[in-house]
Amino acid sequence: MRIAQVAPLHESVPPQAYGGTERVVSYLTEALVELGHDVTLFASGDSVTSATLVAGAPRSLRLDERRPDAVVWHTILMGQVLKAAAAFDIIHFHTDVVQLPLVALCETPCVSTAHGRLDLPDLKPLFRCFAHHPMVSISDSQRQPLPWLNWIATVHHGVPAGLYSFHPQPQDYFVFVGRISPEKRPDRAIEIAKACGTPLRIAAKVDAADREYFHSKIEPLLGDPLVTFVGEVGDAAKNDLIGNARALLMPIDWPEPFGLVMVEALACGTPVIAYAHGSVPEIIEDGVTGFVVEHQEQAIAAARNVARIDRRRCRAEFEQRFTSAVMARQYLEIYRQLVAAPVAACH
Repeated sequence: MRIAQVAPLHESVPPQAYGGTERVVSYLTEALVELGHDVTLFASGDSVTSATLVAGAPRSLRLDERRPDAVVWHTILMGQVLKAAAAFDIIHFHTDVVQLPLVALCETPCVSTAHGRLDLPDLKPLFRCFAHHPMVSISDSQRQPLPWLNWIATVHHGVPAGLYSFHPQPQDYFVFVGRISPEKRPDRAIEIAKACGTPLRIAAKVDAADREYFHSKIEPLLGDPLVTFVGEVGDAAKNDLIGNARALLMPIDWPEPFGLVMVEALACGTPVIAYAHGSVPEIIEDGVTGFVVEHQEQAIAAARNVARIDRRRCRAEFEQRFTSAVMARQYLEIYRQLVAAPVAACH
């Protein structure tokens, strides 16, 4: 099958450090190539892939010191995709909403995966205009704000089976991985670790929009001897950082669309302690691969008892449900259905 994958340009594919959507696009692209398909990846020019790369921008926008205009470069990207559309059997977009006007003009079947939160007020009138376009959710909970969209499947993210290794014996620390932001609640993670008397390592990036929150709310908490701020980390460092932890702390305070770090933890055999928001109950089985909690008292109790979780079961659950090969096979079934359907149904 001739498949186009269209990635955002904010990060490279895969990203050099933090970047959930671009990381998943990379995993999916490589898995599809490995399965023998002809894949073209539309992404930033500094991306690395075994597929055919079409550069929508010279390099990832976030790391470009010139601070390029994202709207301009994503408009260029959409033009490239539309021009090449006839060369593909299916075009798979991961670009939020900028592709929506394009799909109505495209004779090649198109599908979009929603990677972000969908409860923002402006999204409702926008998607009303494009309600027939086939959409894939990354969790069932993600759909709740817009249940009337043309949802054709839910596909959970997957990670290459060999990317993270199983760590049977943890060291004595917890880990927090992600973004420093109010909705991710690193302050809760620090509180949990301090209550347990257990060191906490925070591996996270600070976006420009969250710098004030970091400086005013989180930075003052980093002076505690139990807390170590690591900053952004790549896959190689993440393997041991997460794998050697007693647990991944994910005390979120928002409707998490997926939370790829939970799957990365399971791949390492590391249990997850997370608040029951968004996708969490779909990914973590309470008492089996971690603990799903409602408040800090439960979170602290779970952290104190996390040794009860069988780390081998965490890895086994990952291998059964969350590898990139599993994800790719699920998307291939979607592609085949859309290619077999009348083109009008895809717009």
